[in-house]
Amino acid sequence: MSAPRTRVAVTGLGTVNPLGGDTASTWEAALAGTSTARTLENDWVERYGLSVDFACRVPIDPYDHLARPEAKKLDPSGQYSMIAAREAWADAGTPEVDPTRLGVVVGTGIGGVWTILDQWDIVQEKGARRVNPFTIPMLMANSSAAHIELELGAQAGAHTPVSACASGAEAVAVGLDMIRAGRADVVVVGGTEACVHPLPMAAFANLRALSTRTDDPEHASRPYDRDRDGFVLGEGAAIMVLETEEHARARGARVYAYVSGRGMASDAHHISAPSQDGQARAIREAVADAGVDAKDVVHVNAHGTSTPLGDIGELKAVASALDGVTDQLVVTSTKSMTGHLLGGAGALESVFAVLAAHHRVAPPTINIENLDPEVPVRIAQNSPVELPSGDIAVLNNAFGFGGHDVAVVVTSA
Repeated sequence: MSAPRTRVAVTGLGTVNPLGGDTASTWEAALAGTSTARTLENDWVERYGLSVDFACRVPIDPYDHLARPEAKKLDPSGQYSMIAAREAWADAGTPEVDPTRLGVVVGTGIGGVWTILDQWDIVQEKGARRVNPFTIPMLMANSSAAHIELELGAQAGAHTPVSACASGAEAVAVGLDMIRAGRADVVVVGGTEACVHPLPMAAFANLRALSTRTDDPEHASRPYDRDRDGFVLGEGAAIMVLETEEHARARGARVYAYVSGRGMASDAHHISAPSQDGQARAIREAVADAGVDAKDVVHVNAHGTSTPLGDIGELKAVASALDGVTDQLVVTSTKSMTGHLLGGAGALESVFAVLAAHHRVAPPTINIENLDPEVPVRIAQNSPVELPSGDIAVLNNAFGFGGHDVAVVVTSA
């Protein structure tokens, strides 16, 4: 007989995202169905002639939360992740753990884009000698994982999944695997991104991936609406503290929920167009890995970006993977409120999945005026939906350019 699998508890949450500068304000704004998309006031919008002039920005100034010398050595993506990590660590009760049993996994899709582009401008305008000597530690994709590892003294390993919009969820999956493999007792996991910058915005717009509702940005992110026309760019970070149930119980920690399963697949299909097959395989693997039945999944926080192609394809993959989905299943896309955090999206939506299982309520998908008739499952349409009592499972999907498919299953505590 095989040994029972280690249960992995979520004991700490932290986030900086367009809905709020911490977890409590974020959850409150999510349940209220708050849109965060706004027209940008930056002078570069007009200077560079951006065709899309709105996004979802974080509501805080990182310099109000970090010491100035520290903040100046971090890219905005690193600033967001450090603020979120400190909140999550404090929320977990600042666990006492052997440093060699503490790990960090923080993903990103692009990394320090602000730093690399700002410093290139300095090279051109002022010369090479004026480049910030901290440029490389700021722009490298593993910057957030490295700085958090240094802050906490984590020695079990620090890792950075870079899998486009699946990066944050893949970090959760890697952290789960680290604990199950016996490499660590506690792992700090999450994702971050700061790409509300003229170059990424122009590139996404020219790819025709962004919504062009410049006259009504607050209602632009509308997953599952018949008239959706693209995603809205967001920014921010989300961090969770994972630990073995034994370690959490021994120190009397509060357990929000358990990360019980993960599935990872690749499409081998197209660099930017998703494949239902890969998505369905990741979902099936996650459900099987969690040891739950498909009928136990009562809520899905979907990838749901608000693109014409991606939204319905994902829902069909969900319906296929959760064969015979029950009437109690409800799907939502919180990107309707936060926009798309790219490499941070899967981490933030994992936090939402944990909170949904903990509070037994699914946040809404807002801005649905005309539900797409092809939608094959029930949507939390414009209002939160209560989840059932008893043992429940919540699924979070995250899919990235390149055909990266990640699904994470959270079960109630």
